[in-house]
Amino acid sequence: MATASITSSGSARKRLVKFTNALQWLRSLAMHEESTSRRKADDNVQDGAVPAYLLDRDNTTRAKVLSNTIKQKRKEKAGKWDVPLPKVRPVAEDEMFKVVRSGKRKTKQWKRMVTKATFVGPGFTRKPPKYERFIRPTGLRFTKAHVTHPELKCTFNLELIGVKKNPNGPMYTSLGVITKGTIIEVNVSELGLVTPAGKVVWGKYAQVTNNPENDGCINAVLLV
Repeated sequence: MATASITSSGSARKRLVKFTNALQWLRSLAMHEESTSRRKADDNVQDGAVPAYLLDRDNTTRAKVLSNTIKQKRKEKAGKWDVPLPKVRPVAEDEMFKVVRSGKRKTKQWKRMVTKATFVGPGFTRKPPKYERFIRPTGLRFTKAHVTHPELKCTFNLELIGVKKNPNGPMYTSLGVITKGTIIEVNVSELGLVTPAGKVVWGKYAQVTNNPENDGCINAVLLV
């Protein structure tokens, strides 16, 4: 009787193990089929629905707005240099400078006299004649320019602040030479221009549109 109960319990344990293995195998088979087969979700998704992990974000993020603002400022900055005269005639060095002979016998030829209009600052002092290589004549020095506002269609006599860029080269820019196409900086405080932030604009750029050495005056167009 004891042997019969032992054999019956052993066979039941075997059947249980066999059933458990079969169930585990069926589960793994179902999981494999589910991973390989694609099922379409039955939920009706509304238009404009956003997943849960994107609910904390706005449609237009702050970074996107900042990026667009920076791009717009770059465009405006590039537009400042859309000048009225994009191309001008280059000025040769022989036309720009006149050779000045110096020395007791007038044999030295290292000095040059600028033959174009120039601008020097209010605190400018000449070097001693012995060491001055580039001579800028007083008669060709200008302190004011006739600047035309392209939108207002008005011309103002404004003071020069400096020479921003001479198209013929950086050396002419450093010397303050003003030729046709030169970008100059003028004092526009008289016009009462104000920035979007409410600050008064003191200096703006303008491009020279004439030949000052021939006309005796500087005519320029304001770069708005």
